[in-house]
Amino acid sequence: AVLGCALLLPVVLAEDCPSPCRCWSLGEPWGTGVDCSSRGLRALPALPRLTRSLHLHNNSLASIPAGALDSLGHLQELQLWDNPWHCDCHILYLKLWLQDFSAPALARLRCAGPAQLRMKALGELTGNDLGVCAQLLPTKCLQFFWRDLLLIAGAIITLLLVAWALKLSKKLVCQLSLGRRRLRRSIPKTH
Repeated sequence: AVLGCALLLPVVLAEDCPSPCRCWSLGEPWGTGVDCSSRGLRALPALPRLTRSLHLHNNSLASIPAGALDSLGHLQELQLWDNPWHCDCHILYLKLWLQDFSAPALARLRCAGPAQLRMKALGELTGNDLGVCAQLLPTKCLQFFWRDLLLIAGAIITLLLVAWALKLSKKLVCQLSLGRRRLRRSIPKTH
């Protein structure tokens, strides 16, 4: 049975591993190592969800698409240096993501362009450096914002309706109690 599992593991890794990269298992609970360094990549390949170690250095990456790294919840090591990062609005996602993930990794990355930002560290970029960015957040974030806003509005309306129904029911109970007393007084007693 152990041999069967050992034979199955490389097949599973091969399915998840992007074709230009090399992948290896770090053991079942630890995830996968992915080496895509020095492959001439211009775009980020689809990565295994359980990637724990990711090497993307020495490629031709100019930016990372917004949301591309969000599904890598197990990631602990990321190497991105020696890529020609183009520091405009498209680099904003990577900058913000790296601020949360690893300040040292962010400090190591340098802009290759535009010319006025050449060799400036990504961590030092300001809003003025990036220019006017029409869309700062991935579309999914905006969709979640509107969904959450609608859920909150629905909850508030539901609470208001429940409060109004309780108030109305108390008023109705009081009116029924008063009406019952009046009815008892108006019925003549026969002895």
